[in-house]
Amino acid sequence: MSNAPTFVALPDISDLMDSKITRVHQLLNDRHLVEVRRDGIRMVPAEFVLDRQVVKSLPATITLLTDAGFTDEEIIDWLFTADDLLPGRPIDALRENRGTEIKRRAQAAGF
Repeated sequence: MSNAPTFVALPDISDLMDSKITRVHQLLNDRHLVEVRRDGIRMVPAEFVLDRQVVKSLPATITLLTDAGFTDEEIIDWLFTADDLLPGRPIDALRENRGTEIKRRAQAAGF
C-alpha cells in the first residue's frame, strides 16, 4: 500500500459523502477536514471519508495537530506517514476506529 493520499477535488468528496458541496465547504470551515491546493484546485484525501462520513476522530486529530502548529499540508503528511509502532499510517488507524492512540500521538506531536 502506498503511503500517499488519494487526493480528490471537493465535488468528489461531496459525491463520496452523498451530500451537497456546501456541506463539504462547511466541514472545511469547521476544520473537520483539511485541504491542499493542487494546480489551483482544492483537494482533500479521499481516505478522510468512510461510509459517507468524515472518519471518526479525524476532526479531533486535526484540532490537536493544528494546536501544535501544523499546517494543513503537514497534517496530511503526518496522517499518511507510516509509523512502525502503530503499525501503519495514522489515517488507517483512524479508519479502523483506533482513534484514542492517534489522538494521544497527535497531542504529543506538539512537544
